[in-house]
Amino acid sequence: MKKIIVTGCNGQLGRAIRKLYDDSREYTCVNTDISADVSADAGASVSALDITDIDAVNAFVGEVKPYAIINCAAHTNVNGCETDVDNAYRINAIGPRNLSIAATRHQAKLMHVSTDYVFDGSSVTPYTEFDTPAPNSVYGRTKLAGERFVKEFAREYFIIRTAWLYGDGKNFVRTMLGLSETHDKVTVVGDQYGSPTSAEELAKAIVHLLPTDNFGLFHGTCEGATNWADFTREIYRLAGKSTTVETVSTEEYTKNQTGVVAPRPMHSVLENYMLKLTTSHMFADWEAAIAAYMKDYR
Repeated sequence: MKKIIVTGCNGQLGRAIRKLYDDSREYTCVNTDISADVSADAGASVSALDITDIDAVNAFVGEVKPYAIINCAAHTNVNGCETDVDNAYRINAIGPRNLSIAATRHQAKLMHVSTDYVFDGSSVTPYTEFDTPAPNSVYGRTKLAGERFVKEFAREYFIIRTAWLYGDGKNFVRTMLGLSETHDKVTVVGDQYGSPTSAEELAKAIVHLLPTDNFGLFHGTCEGATNWADFTREIYRLAGKSTTVETVSTEEYTKNQTGVVAPRPMHSVLENYMLKLTTSHMFADWEAAIAAYMKDYR
């Protein structure tokens, strides 16, 4: 069977990818995370791999000799990146560089996951892969640096940018559902627009692209767009919650926060232009995807 190294395997996307490959007769996942102590699935084997260590990455990839590497590892604490800058660059930029070098050396494909935060969010129309990135946060800048390292060092690579991801793990959906258990009203920003994306939908796109030679940069989000407040209302409607959602502006919300708050892209809707031009694969609408995800909460 062809081996696929999955980094960050215990994250939301890593778990979704593992699930899709569970019954495969052609591929088997070699699961890695920063620590081997915690596994997302009972009985699943997880190897410790620090992607920021070039020697460790080269040794591990050389031992496994994978068909492909799927990089789901990232420093995704957007506010935390503003103060933990060096570590953000290590994980989001140096890590992908190391994986790219190892993938090229050992003739493996590389699938790297990036973000809508590479854009500043000033456009009122969806961003395509042909638009020029202009990140306005440390998180966005480090992720863009990671993309550039992949392009520089990987021979056969896919970069797929996604946004507003939710799946099996800590995420916005579960946070809002938790708040509904103790609050009659929640305050959510209504002037940031994006495309809520199911980790399962993103994993399907990755599994679709990986066997192909359709290399390059792709956007990968669920179809359609909304704002955080309306997204929360839909979550509560599907869950049968009566919690009221009060809409506030980003400026109002930020005033009440403590610590460093990273700037967010206000309009970061991504258009899956390259997928539509070069493949037959389509993401589900965001409403359909969240409805499928919420079935477990009914």
